[in-house]
Amino acid sequence: MKRIHVFISGRVQGVFFRANTQKAALSFNLTGWVRNLPDGMVEAVFEGNEKDVNAMLEWCKKGPPFARVTDVEVIPEPFSGEFRQFSIRY
Repeated sequence: MKRIHVFISGRVQGVFFRANTQKAALSFNLTGWVRNLPDGMVEAVFEGNEKDVNAMLEWCKKGPPFARVTDVEVIPEPFSGEFRQFSIRY
C-alpha cells in the first residue's frame, strides 16, 4: 500500500479540479482528500494500492480538460489507512 501527498500548480482552481480529482480517485479505489490552497495550488493526499496511486499521480499531471498543470510536487508518506473515503476539503 502507498500514500502520497501532492501539491499541484498551474491553472488548477476554478476548473472543477477538486470534483474531478475526487471522481478519478474513486475510480481508482483510493482514499484521502483534496483541497484548494489560498496561493492557487491544489493539495491532495492519496492512499491505496501502489498501482492505483501511481495511476492517480499520472492523472494529476494532466488534470481535467480545462486545467493547465505546470508542476506536481510529490511527497511520499507512510501509509496510514486512516481514511474511509475520498473527500473534498474546504
